[in-house]
Amino acid sequence: MRLENKVAVITGGAKGLGQAMAELFAQEGAKVIAIDMTELLYENSNVEGYKLNVSDSAACREFFDYAVSKYGKVDVLVNNAGITRDAMTRKMTDEQWETVINVNLKGVFNLTRYFGPHMQANKGGSIINISSIVGEYGNIGQANYAASKAGVIGMTKTWAKEFAMKGGNVRVNAIAPGYIMTDILKTVPQELLDGFAKQTMIGRLGEPYEIANAALFLASEEASYVTGHTLSVNGGMRL
Repeated sequence: MRLENKVAVITGGAKGLGQAMAELFAQEGAKVIAIDMTELLYENSNVEGYKLNVSDSAACREFFDYAVSKYGKVDVLVNNAGITRDAMTRKMTDEQWETVINVNLKGVFNLTRYFGPHMQANKGGSIINISSIVGEYGNIGQANYAASKAGVIGMTKTWAKEFAMKGGNVRVNAIAPGYIMTDILKTVPQELLDGFAKQTMIGRLGEPYEIANAALFLASEEASYVTGHTLSVNGGMRL
């Protein structure tokens, strides 16, 4: 029970990577609040669903007050919510750019601005930001997504410094997944998926539980001396 007596908040928790992390964290003893724009697609007695648009600053403040009031503390924050609106740069609209930045970058800031100082005041906690291999290496047709996920890495390094000040002891890390078999990839033609798999050293695409296992490590005391780090979980892939 590596997260026994811990309270964890996971954004984008209704399905995919968020669901895998929420259910694993609950299995390891945590009380989990899974945030999403939709209802949860699963049932777990230790996972509470909460509908929230992370790009709404005022709503994020209300959620912070709710979570701390109900549970008394939050020990782990996983900023996982993210979207794509792909287009070549010359064709990308303002709406495509702003929507991705608002969710993937501003949304991460909106919650961390409250939970980071809360953990710092409590002298401990773990913040895990889900970046992407695209944030590390870029990708054609994803300038908005790459910018947001690279920005997440920059904020991770900054917060690792800020929230450790004055004995805060808050660890802040990022995970940069490669191509993981979630619903998003189910719309991609099989020949492209096969090509992605061949770009990895492992020879296959990843599964949600493999990202969840990485997040569990960073959330637990097993990673007590790991902060300011970006953990690439991509099967050795290079775009």
